[in-house]
Amino acid sequence: MAGRGRKVLTLQLGHFAGFVGAHWWNQQDAALGRPTDAQEAPGELCPDVLYRAGRTLHGQDTYTPRLILMDLKGSLSSLKQEGGLYRDKQLDATIAWQGKLTTHKEELYPKNPYVHDLLSAEGELSSDGVWRVKSIPNGKGPPTHTTAKTPKPPTPTVGSIRVWSDFLRVHLHPRSICMIHKYNHDGETGRLEAFGQGESILKEPGYLEELEDRLHFYVEECDYLQGFQILCDLHDGFSGVGAKTAELLQDEYSGRGILAWGLLPGPYNLQEPQKNIYRLLNTAFGLVHLTAHSSLVCPLSLGGSLGLRPEPPVTFPQLHYDASLPFHCSAILATALDTLTVPYRLHSSPISMVHMADMLSYSGKKVVTAGATIPFPSGQSLPDTLVQLAGATPWTPLSACGDSSGARCFAQSVVLRGLERVFHTSHLTPGTPPPSQLHACATGEEVLAQYLQQQQPRALSSSHLLLTPCKVVPPYPHFSSSFSQQGSPSGGAEGKSIPVLGALYSSSSLHQTLRDLAKELTNLDLRRWASFMAAGVEQEDLEELLQELNSLARCYQDSSSLVD
Repeated sequence: MAGRGRKVLTLQLGHFAGFVGAHWWNQQDAALGRPTDAQEAPGELCPDVLYRAGRTLHGQDTYTPRLILMDLKGSLSSLKQEGGLYRDKQLDATIAWQGKLTTHKEELYPKNPYVHDLLSAEGELSSDGVWRVKSIPNGKGPPTHTTAKTPKPPTPTVGSIRVWSDFLRVHLHPRSICMIHKYNHDGETGRLEAFGQGESILKEPGYLEELEDRLHFYVEECDYLQGFQILCDLHDGFSGVGAKTAELLQDEYSGRGILAWGLLPGPYNLQEPQKNIYRLLNTAFGLVHLTAHSSLVCPLSLGGSLGLRPEPPVTFPQLHYDASLPFHCSAILATALDTLTVPYRLHSSPISMVHMADMLSYSGKKVVTAGATIPFPSGQSLPDTLVQLAGATPWTPLSACGDSSGARCFAQSVVLRGLERVFHTSHLTPGTPPPSQLHACATGEEVLAQYLQQQQPRALSSSHLLLTPCKVVPPYPHFSSSFSQQGSPSGGAEGKSIPVLGALYSSSSLHQTLRDLAKELTNLDLRRWASFMAAGVEQEDLEELLQELNSLARCYQDSSSLVD
């Protein structure tokens, strides 16, 4: 089925999910309506899968993310909850009412100067104070980017980024943002810390009805909805929000795909034992409950471990980042996510969210891990690059589940994008014997498929090779000179793009990861953490959690191994 009819609704739950989502939508926006490069195949990815067309009260056509996001009070900074596409309701009421009015105005957060300058540079700030959007040609499809030169947008400084809304450059629909006002984003009190707190939010009629109304609004306008992708914080109370959301989706929209991406920030501070214990408990409860109600669950983190034992953050050969900065970590995870989700976002593909989940999760293996090479090496042929790996795993693990090298892979979905066509195959002089089987392949698709077969001959593999690269335009972080030099030859500083390799895989390494998680919970003295239990979790819930973790771990046991 063509991608135009296979709609996806995205849900972002939590503040770190907001960081990842802001980078994700910025990258989608950068890819909309760009001039087609000679090296790119036009229309490989269908933006209609993620975006919806609409019209403002001013009669302007809009193209906005099909998105519902939930965050806490104080996380929006200067961003209005209703967005900037529609006239202010207070203004409309003033025009209709002819009597006296008394206005009480709360002091506004100062607008981040980066966002203000960026939007002004794009020419979207009109004289009447309304943020205008780019028009859509013929009333459908993504907005066309003009070729007129605009001032170079500024690059945000690390100090200027406090919340995700500080660098979001995409206009949201008025029904996208759902604020949880009973908990605070800032401060040490009134925090959403525990799984039970998050679950209880969607047991309250007010929040539940608001979420259901927004779901119905987006779903009912879709001609064909293939499913939902949930970006959910795992380390705090939003793990409970995500679990209840997945349960709601499963009950109301049976048969649709539900892909849950459990997000965890970078390394944690050993000097904060309560936060670390809560992080462990929230992660375990979130994984198990999301698994019960989702088609597929994938934790995403640059940290080295899901448990209490600290591990150094992952490293990339050509990318240098600060693991303590959410702005950096979320950009890397968003770039990986942009590639991992390619199979169900193509213009024409037999693979839907449900098909991809079924392939990866057979025999109860509903938890998968992710890996990526950011950026993928360019400048030589794909066969040469893969042969030089000499059997090593070609991607960096991004799920904090340990190194899967040497483990058995049961199933995998691999996407390589942005490599120029000239580098897809080896160009040997006629008569020269190919140095490997990969050098004898006639197409890049054959090279990638053959390589995966060689590495994991018993695995069920799916692979995609796209010419379309991943966009890394500002406000994407400037990681290093070696990273920026990977940009496409046709783009200047404002048009950078990079090749990326991404992989989702079900591996026997998860057997040990999930068992270790259960073991840590078993050794935990919950009497010291009664506050977590008081938030709505019972002792029997923990006992059931341990059973589910161990049961899930057994799904990944390699029957060919003698080690239990």
